[in-house]
Formats: sequence, C-alpha cells, structure tokens
Amino acid sequence: MPARVDRFEHWVDRSTADRVDATTYDHTDTVNDYYDLCSQFMERFWSASLQFAPLTPDETLEQSIFRHQGLMISKLRLEQGMTIADFGCGFGTLMRRVAQETGVRVVGINNNEQQLEKARVRNREAGLHEVIDCLKCNIMDMRSIEAESFDRGYAIESTCHTPSRATAYAQIFRLLKPGAYFWCQEMCVTNRFDPNSRDHQAIKQELMQYIALKEIPGFAEVNEAVEIAGFEIVEAGDRGQSDGPTVPWYAPMEGRHGGIFDRAIRAPRARPAVFAAARAAEAARVFPRGSARVIRLMGRAADAYVAGGAAGIFTPLYCFLARKPA
Repeated sequence: MPARVDRFEHWVDRSTADRVDATTYDHTDTVNDYYDLCSQFMERFWSASLQFAPLTPDETLEQSIFRHQGLMISKLRLEQGMTIADFGCGFGTLMRRVAQETGVRVVGINNNEQQLEKARVRNREAGLHEVIDCLKCNIMDMRSIEAESFDRGYAIESTCHTPSRATAYAQIFRLLKPGAYFWCQEMCVTNRFDPNSRDHQAIKQELMQYIALKEIPGFAEVNEAVEIAGFEIVEAGDRGQSDGPTVPWYAPMEGRHGGIFDRAIRAPRARPAVFAAARAAEAARVFPRGSARVIRLMGRAADAYVAGGAAGIFTPLYCFLARKPA
C-alpha cells in the first residue's frame, strides 16, 4: 500500500504535459488507486452509496441519499423487463435498490475490480445475482459491449473521473437504445467560479488532486459535451441549490449534520485522533501499512470539498436527465 499512496500523491506531477513520462500516464490507473485506497474508508465514514445528496435537517445522510436516489429512479421511468446500465456502479448499493424496487435487470459497469468483487458478493447475499450482472470495463472504451444494449442508464459521480466527458458520454450514448433516458450526477465548478482568482484556482487544484479529477468543468461545458454526444437534455441543474436544502451538502464533513456519533467522527477536530488510531492499528497489523496516510489524504479531500462548497464555487450535485433521440 505505501507505494500506491506515493503514486497517488504525485499523480498530478506525472500527468503534467511537459514531463517526459506524461505520454505514458493513464488516468484510469490513478482512479483505480484512489478507489482501492479509499473505498473502504469512504463506506465506513460516509455511506455505502459513496455519493452526495441534497440534505435536510430532519434526515440522516443515508436518508437524504435514499430520497435523492428515489428522484433519479422516478425520472428514468423504469418499467419491469427493462435492462439498465449503472455506469460506475461502486459497491452496487444503488443498482440493488433499482433491481428490487422496479423489477428491471441491471448491469453494473465498473473498471475497479475491488469494488466489483464486493458488489458481486453483496448481490449474491441479497439474492439478486440472477438479475444483476457486474462487468469490468472502462467507461472511456466500451466497444466490447454491443451497441443499443440498454433501455436506460445512469452514472453517479463516475464520469467526473474520466479525462474526457465528451468521450464518456459518447460511449454511453452508443450503448443506449433510441428513446432511452440517461441520468447523470456530475462534479462541477459553479457559475461563481472565477478562473482569474488565485483562491478559486487553489481550491480547484486541491479538489482535483485529492479526488482524482483530471478536470472540473462548468455547467455549460457539461451540457455542451452531452449534446455533442447526441443527447437531448431534458432537464439539468445543481440539485444542491434547486432542491432548496437548508443544510449545505458539505455539512457532514464539518461535523454539522447527522447523529452525535456521525458529527463526532466526521468533524475536522476528530481527524488527528482518527489518524492516531489508524497508526496504532497499523502497528498492531489490524490495518495494512499506509492506512493512516490514506486517512490523512481523505482529510485533505474533505477540506477541499468544504472550501469549494463554502465558497460556492463547487458542487457534486449537478444532475441532468438526457434522452437519446428516438
């Protein structure tokens, strides 16, 4: 693990165009490093769904995510007998819900073998392995999958990790049947982002560094890439704003949302204690070597999320519903 942590910490340097080895850089490897290192801690300290949602004060984080997922399910107009693609399925929490509630067949597409293996185990434990398939494939190149294979598709905070949204959307477009709907949740800079502001640029660079984002586009850039791929945009907007939440989406990372335990464990002041506990667990060989460094990296990511959210220049909740023309 320590070697992978080293590699992830310096991925931006390795990807810089003026470096000799930049031509051999593959961002897919960086994203795999990110999820291999962080997934288990994300699930423990955030949620098994590994996603953001608009928050309200009367809900837990998990309840808000559940409500937000329900909105997506309703927008996709799923019908029993359909085959749906989950692009970047993670541990499969959402695709199991989709299969259980709607009677559709789901294919989870992911390029991270660690996440796929856990998804397969959990699908079997839930008795859903016959209606959910897991396929290892890079969203940037899905030519191995037959065109027009799916009636619907969705991607939750997965296309944000690609080096080209236009390519990713085009690949998804090819796999959907004519008339199919596609829901996507993206990470974007908002219209308040000022490219000439050093403070804004510094926050953006921190987000890119610690969340493995090759670029963070604005809303208009995402919309343009969607339309270039061939989709018609049905609706689009920042759900962190349009849903009218009274709790900022980043509040849990400040220890300002959730139950007493959640507030305590997620608060910035708790991070030194968590880091120390991880170091002790490493020494006792309960955690693998390098775990404490991963937790420290995740703390930097949380700080960047909060900085971007508090400044109003970043959102992980830009959601759009698009349709492939019939």
